[in-house]
Amino acid sequence: MQVTTEKSEIPQFDIAAVTERITKESAFVDALLVEIGRVLVGQRYMIERLIIGLLGDGHVLLEGVPGLAKTLAVSSLAQAIGTKFQRIQFTPDLLPADLLGTMVYNQKEGSFSIKKGPIFANIILADEINRSPAKVQSALLECMQERQVTIGETTFKLDEPFLVLATQNPIEQEGTYPLPEAQVDRFMMKIKVDYPTRDEELEIMRRMAKTGEKVSVRQVVSTEQILSARAVLNALYIDERVEKYIVDLVMASREPGNYNLSVLKPLIEFGASPRATINLNLAARAHAFLRHRAYITPEDVRSIAMDVLRHRVAITYEAEAEEVTSEEIVQRILDTVEVP
Repeated sequence: MQVTTEKSEIPQFDIAAVTERITKESAFVDALLVEIGRVLVGQRYMIERLIIGLLGDGHVLLEGVPGLAKTLAVSSLAQAIGTKFQRIQFTPDLLPADLLGTMVYNQKEGSFSIKKGPIFANIILADEINRSPAKVQSALLECMQERQVTIGETTFKLDEPFLVLATQNPIEQEGTYPLPEAQVDRFMMKIKVDYPTRDEELEIMRRMAKTGEKVSVRQVVSTEQILSARAVLNALYIDERVEKYIVDLVMASREPGNYNLSVLKPLIEFGASPRATINLNLAARAHAFLRHRAYITPEDVRSIAMDVLRHRVAITYEAEAEEVTSEEIVQRILDTVEVP
């Protein structure tokens, strides 16, 4: 389906000023992609989505089999923007205090002091997040939503930018704990990481099958540039019809009968939350920013919709019996809801 946006429908006097600002503020995007590409072969889709999460101030859930460079992508992104990075390996015996920090008693002084945990960083890689019990997963909720940590009676604000990038293994379910719906909904996007192509696999082998050699990532972007770019996203122009299109996509997951999708009603347990509407708008803005555009098109929304909605549409037992996935439901919605 081809989507066009008529320039006459966009107020040029606004776009001219914003475009100039976008051109200046988004100049770092290409340099960032090139620098990460020095270490990571392929995976352009994953890298772009990580940057969209960073710009849109939204957390990202990465799902893929081991060995697809998920950890390397996240650590390379942190190095390229010069932020503090922490990798936390989630295990069944992990405690909330291991994540957040705890109160330590000083016997000599007879008082308690606070020892901060690894969550006090800018980019957090929560590796195999579904391997820890609900108590630890819940400890992340305040951090992800409120951007703060409470230890004892003291609350600490987390430094900006703060981004949780979590990974989970879809093929090994022994010893894992499904993520609660409340936590899954707090991820802006869920990204499916796939295998590289044959040519990419060949390049990976040539580049990585060397002992004692490691390519380091240089800092090419400052945190100030990232925070400045976030502010620019608010200035991007979005037509009212595109806004309504975003709402229609989300509403179709809740009330499919109103969008000629009655066949989906018995397959959907519950649809996407209002947080999906907000995140779809923000992600579409970041998607346009990566392409140095000062306005959002329906194609920006469609390009990012699957990543924003796939984990927010819960399917029924009937759908499972018919082997219908949430992705197939989202795709059906995208194919049916009228594009402005």
